[in-house]
Amino acid sequence: MESNIIEKKYNKWIITLSVLIPVAVAVLFKIKLKDLGFNVAPLPILPPIYATINGVTAVLLISAVLAIKKGKRQLHEKLMKTAIACSLVFLLLYIAYHMTTDSTKFGGEGVLKYVYYFILLSHILLSIAVIPLVLITYVRALANKFDKHKKIAKITFPIWLYVAVTGVVVYLMISPYYV
Repeated sequence: MESNIIEKKYNKWIITLSVLIPVAVAVLFKIKLKDLGFNVAPLPILPPIYATINGVTAVLLISAVLAIKKGKRQLHEKLMKTAIACSLVFLLLYIAYHMTTDSTKFGGEGVLKYVYYFILLSHILLSIAVIPLVLITYVRALANKFDKHKKIAKITFPIWLYVAVTGVVVYLMISPYYV
């Protein structure tokens, strides 16, 4: 009974954050602090940092799955909480970069350009989809509904891992074109 209360308590937050985060990112992506009168220098150092955070997140996710398969539940929990924290730090740095720095255009041509845009588009769409998946998966663990947690984690894990890995790939593909 208590676990149902926990899930219901967090459902409103899951829905709110699942809508609010992508909308806020889209809006803040278009807002430049300099246009609002703030004298803020561009932050070109951030993309390699947040790409590294994506890479660390991927390693954490894989390590967490390996830990739970070995029955190391506390280690799994710590790794997953760290992966969530990394994703939050990534999000903040990503927003800070795009609010202070003009977007970089991909300069590749031919097939490479189509590959880049496919990876970028799938990365963006799945990064939106993974928000409620991560939150639901986490809440089910909090509610001690491990059967339901495991079921959705099997969906969440590959999507989140794809988003983390393609974040690094997108950075590596566009990095030669940063000014």
